[in-house]
Amino acid sequence: MGKGGMSRVEAGNEENMAAWLLGINTLKIQPFKLPSLGPYDVRVSMKAVGICGSDVHYLKHMSCAGFVVKEPMVIGHECAGIIDEVGSEVKNLVPGDRVALEPQITCWQCDRCKEGRYNLCPDVKFFATPPVHGSLANQVVHPANLCFKLPDNMTLEEGALCEPLSVGVYACRKANVGLDTNVLIVGAGPIGLVTMLAARAFGAPRIVMVDVDDYRLSVAKGLGADDVVKASTNMQDIPEEVEKITKAMGAGVDVTFDCAGFNKTMSTALGATRTGGKVCLVGMGHNEMSIPLTPAAAREVDVIGIFRYQNTWPLCLELISSGRIDVKRLITHRFGFSQKEVEEAFETSARGGTAIKVMFNL
Repeated sequence: MGKGGMSRVEAGNEENMAAWLLGINTLKIQPFKLPSLGPYDVRVSMKAVGICGSDVHYLKHMSCAGFVVKEPMVIGHECAGIIDEVGSEVKNLVPGDRVALEPQITCWQCDRCKEGRYNLCPDVKFFATPPVHGSLANQVVHPANLCFKLPDNMTLEEGALCEPLSVGVYACRKANVGLDTNVLIVGAGPIGLVTMLAARAFGAPRIVMVDVDDYRLSVAKGLGADDVVKASTNMQDIPEEVEKITKAMGAGVDVTFDCAGFNKTMSTALGATRTGGKVCLVGMGHNEMSIPLTPAAAREVDVIGIFRYQNTWPLCLELISSGRIDVKRLITHRFGFSQKEVEEAFETSARGGTAIKVMFNL
């Protein structure tokens, strides 16, 4: 597990340091002891770590989606680095290899794991989901089979962005997006944008994005959205906005991805999706919602959900290395790994504004 335990950085005998979440709006770089290296583990020097919305939520509230931080925790889970040491039984990686890390470790014993849906494992250990420590650190120890070697033409930053891209890829797989799927995406934040990139790579012929923010809609347009619709936060505006969406799409909406997860966004998604279509809930803004499910059921609009991802890293590496998806354009801000820069980076991400993806270079 992002394994938190005992050891020191061997290079220069320097102590391993990490960004610890100590309380609301309180991050501090301090020592992080690693476990001894198991036979199937690798020790990785982190080189690129992105900030996710969940990281910011933990910083602001000490909780996210029902997970509560009860003791100090190392933050971060979007990451890539360079192998420093491999366990005695590791055959597919060597020191010096550049790798992207899948941040979830599962039991492989439960029914969900055995059927391949390991993202639903009840005993999953996920970077920076309490009580498991994350990866914004000089080094981490991680299972070798969850470290994916980067193609030579990929940067470490692109490797780190395999994690958010995996959410979009998994959503498109779950919703069966293909060459005849007109896609609506509600929410043009980082996850909405990677879902758009994935949908295009999966062959979606037309993609419309909806958001309340003009800047994010302009980013979506620049990244390849066919059209965008400005929305409000007012539930009473839904019928008018559904009309605008229908006009923008120019056809029925086959699949809608709600990448925000609020009453308003989910109600909009259900109203805009054609009879017999699908709505995939990706965002987790509200734990509980009051939405018009009965009218949607009467039109046989299927509602599906996703939780994180499964078996996505190889495809993400292929999509990025082949040039079919360009994730570099999502990175708007870069910071180093000092106390001041860690604080500034999280402040930048929390403010929103022009920040899409904030990246640490270690």
